[in-house]
Order: sequence, then structure tokens, then C-alpha cells
Amino acid sequence: MQTAFLPSAPATPAAAPAAPRPPELASLARAALLADEHDGADGPAPRHRFRTVWISDVHLGTPGCQAQALLDFLRVTECETLFLVGDIVDGWQLRRSWYWPQAHNDVVQKLLRMARKGTRVIYVPGNHDEFARKYLGHSFGGVEVVEDWIHETADGRKLWITHGDLFDGVIQCAKWLAYLGDSAYEFTLKLNRYLNHCRARLGLPYWSLSKYLKQKVKRAVSYVADFEGALAREARKRGVHGVVCGHIHHAELRDIDGILYANDGDWVESLSALVEHFDGTLALVDGVQRPGFEAEVPMMAGLPAGALAAGAAAAPGLHL
Repeated sequence: MQTAFLPSAPATPAAAPAAPRPPELASLARAALLADEHDGADGPAPRHRFRTVWISDVHLGTPGCQAQALLDFLRVTECETLFLVGDIVDGWQLRRSWYWPQAHNDVVQKLLRMARKGTRVIYVPGNHDEFARKYLGHSFGGVEVVEDWIHETADGRKLWITHGDLFDGVIQCAKWLAYLGDSAYEFTLKLNRYLNHCRARLGLPYWSLSKYLKQKVKRAVSYVADFEGALAREARKRGVHGVVCGHIHHAELRDIDGILYANDGDWVESLSALVEHFDGTLALVDGVQRPGFEAEVPMMAGLPAGALAAGAAAAPGLHL
């Protein structure tokens, strides 16, 4: 039996319609207590085991969220620690219009079930779920809510975990422009869904319009480069070996001047996650190639254990 963790959209008075409110994290704890103890609905037993998994930018509460693909991944994946690196729930979109299908409930139930069964789940809120920052230092249903985190890999590298919005000049200096850009992005995703529906009828594979635009438009390329560089510089200041973030919906795993930069992508377009193997090797998992994850988990790119370990010695006084 599935138990909804979110209330239905509020009843609309005849005189003045009330805008739906973003979910409160306290409801996650209630869902954890009420969740069905029978896990048969979870499907196949995990067949891919990792030490650590990072996912971000799920955007539950929007039509663009690929909730079923994420469920397919989580159902065949087992890990010791799961990082939710922000924008898991899209509070911005839920304020504009209520959208919460059963698949979005299923994702939340799955995350809570993983926490209950022994996976350490650490939630680093982003800008779209900034309401969760009111609960820093608290735990809801076994999910720890933190501002950021320092993770140590199996081979001793220290990685700073942050969503990344605090290093986005548009978010920090012109939030109205960020809201405008979010609306334009939603329109692009709608157009993208229509184009891919037509491509599917023609037997063509999935193709991301917004990803194509990001790669081709000069300003978008410059924005991504500036964002990556700013986070790498901050990671160096903090004395760590690398940074793991989300925010820009652009999966990446590379070296920037001796600092490991890892972006785990999103579950709207790229359907990607960052994983750490038990020897400390890092890799990006690509869900577009095999959205069902029923065969093997494909790797987009990887860095071997110990890569960059000699490039930056961890400084004392690391702060979260």
C-alpha cells in the first residue's frame, strides 16, 4: 500500500483561489512511520552496489521530472550513502501550479524506505527546494538535512558537497531573472517532450533540445564554464580535493587545475547520477542510454581511485 506524504492540493474557495504551498519536511517523517513494511512493490532486488551515490535536480512537482526513470535506477541500486544534492522537490513550480502524480510519491517513498533499511541519506537543499533550509541540522524519516558536507572517498580524497546555487550570480544578484529563466526552461522542456514524442514515432532515439542549446549557445557555454571555475576555486580554498554539485543540469566529471569537479546532472533531461565504487573510483551513470537500468548500469565517464589525490593535500580546519 502506498502512503502519500504530501497533502492534496488545497480546496479552492469560490472567492479567492489559494496557491498551493510547497511541502513541509515534517510530512516526510510521518510518511516514514506510515510507509508499508512490505517491499515487494520495489521490484527486482538491487543488482548494482556502490559505496556512494549522488543525485540532484529531480524537480518533483513538475511535468518534466523523469520520476519513473529514477525509480528504475533506485530499485536496482544499493549504496551505503545516498546524497540528495538539491532541487529534489520544485517549490517554485508548486507555488505556480499543483502537479504531484503517484510516481512522485513513489520516489519519496523509495528514498524513505532506503533510509529506513540502512542507507545513510543526506539531503543538501538547493534553490528550488530552499524551504528545506529552514530545517538544517534536523533529520526527517532518517533523512539528514544539511547545508553542505565533506565526504571522504574510500581512497582518502575529501569532496565538498554543495548544490551550487550560492555560486550562481543570477540566483544571488537577480533572482527575478532566475524566475523568468525558469519559466523559459519549462517552455523548452514542453517543446522537448513534443519533439521527442514525434521522434519516438519515427523510431529515433531521445534527444535533448535544451542540452543542445546549452552546448551551442556561446553565453550558455560561458555560464557553465564560469560556474564550474567558481566552484573549483572555492573547493581549493577549503583545502579539499574536489567538489560535487548539481544546479546547472550538466553532468560533468573532470579536472580543473588540479581540483576534481563533479556534477551529477539531473533527472529531467540527462537522467544521470554520480557513483563511487568501493575502491574510490568515481563515475557518471547515464540513464538516457538505458532508462530501465535492467541490464548494466552504463558509465559515461570515470576517474580512477586516487586520481588527483596527489594534486591537493587536505588542509586542516575543513568546515561544512
